[in-house]
Amino acid sequence: MAKDYKKLANDIIRLSGGTGNIASATHCMTRLRLHLNDGSKFQKEDINKLDDVLMVAIQNGEYQIVIGQDVPNLYAEIQKIDGIHAQGQVEDEEAASHDKKLINQNRSAKDYFNLVMSFIGGTFSPVIPVLVAGGLTGAVLTLLTNFAGVSDKSGTYIVFYAINQATFYFLPVFIGYSAAVRLKSNGYLGAFLATILLYSSINGAKGLNYFGIKIPTINYNSTVFPIILGVLFLSVVYKFLEKHTPNYFKTIFVPLLTILISVPVTLIILGPIGNTLGTWLADGVYALYQAAPAPAVMIIGITTPLMVFFGMNNATYPVLFALMAQIGSDPLICTGMAPANVAVGGAALASMLIAKEVNQKSIAMSAGITALCGITEPAVYGVLFPQRYPLIGAMIGGGIGGLMAGLLGMTQYVVSTPGFISIPAYIDPSGSNYNLIVSICVMLVALICGFTASYLLGKRSMKK
Repeated sequence: MAKDYKKLANDIIRLSGGTGNIASATHCMTRLRLHLNDGSKFQKEDINKLDDVLMVAIQNGEYQIVIGQDVPNLYAEIQKIDGIHAQGQVEDEEAASHDKKLINQNRSAKDYFNLVMSFIGGTFSPVIPVLVAGGLTGAVLTLLTNFAGVSDKSGTYIVFYAINQATFYFLPVFIGYSAAVRLKSNGYLGAFLATILLYSSINGAKGLNYFGIKIPTINYNSTVFPIILGVLFLSVVYKFLEKHTPNYFKTIFVPLLTILISVPVTLIILGPIGNTLGTWLADGVYALYQAAPAPAVMIIGITTPLMVFFGMNNATYPVLFALMAQIGSDPLICTGMAPANVAVGGAALASMLIAKEVNQKSIAMSAGITALCGITEPAVYGVLFPQRYPLIGAMIGGGIGGLMAGLLGMTQYVVSTPGFISIPAYIDPSGSNYNLIVSICVMLVALICGFTASYLLGKRSMKK
């Protein structure tokens, strides 16, 4: 039976306080994300009971409704509802006032940390489809050159290579737009700032100065921290000018002054700071990995389901890109998440065998298969946390797989969703099959361990 996304969209909006209460609506790969003007109008329990809603989570003022991979279909219906504009934003004074109060309220160090992680995760989440497509194109290119005899001089190679390289060369543009939208600023100005940084006479240029002030030489195409800091500053400037510029001057002077102020500050101050932070982060993380590779990857394998549950998994992307820029591969983040994700799939499939109800079996089976492909939110929210024992089983499987990956030196050469669907990402561009064989073995072991541990724990739970 086909799902009625229109009815589901109307029910969610109604139970969230109506269109007038929706400050913004976005979505990631599996969740509808709402920012509300008045959180007291959000009827969490009633939304939880709706068909096709797996779970509701509230994180740092954001109301996340877990739907699964069907969420784009739901989001398309959300956008059709009067009062919710394209890009899911409703601009009004009440929403702006709400955001200001949210930012200015007293917060602990933990609150600020969660706010930063939420911002980073929310910035990278919309960019994931581009990263997956571009990253896996690089893996396909490796297959074509190593096994299909495609020459690196051919037009086919050039096209595939362009797709792969454009993804990461222009990554700051995607991040700039996404970060600005996340900050409720102008997304196109955020993207514009990134294109300026990447322009041939700026990116990696030596000997530049601005009114006599030296501009450091930075390759902006290989780091994401400068554009993130630049957009943070740009958003402050943009909002200040929007508030204090007369209406009849806004169209001309707000974008002009925003860019004229933001660009030199980014080039002279924020860009170098961001580049240094990225270098320190990559060096520090890689040093920890080199000191204890097996425990480091094992920790990622164990904690991945928890990071997914709390929406923190996407916040690891800056570390991932820093590693990729520094050493050319990722031996830690995606390498640890790959066995964790397939272990989640195994745990969900074990739950399917144990479950008595047909509906529960159906949810566990679909969530398990999806997790094997690298998308674990449906399994985490719909199976692991509600039943508990599959969560423990998945963490056991992910930990064993991560330990094995660290011991054997497994790594991931391109950015993609960790799981069986991304097997080509583990092919060594040099032509060696070692990493590919290790990766397959690691994920199979994690799958078996996750399934077995969950099945045994589930049977024991049933007896009790």
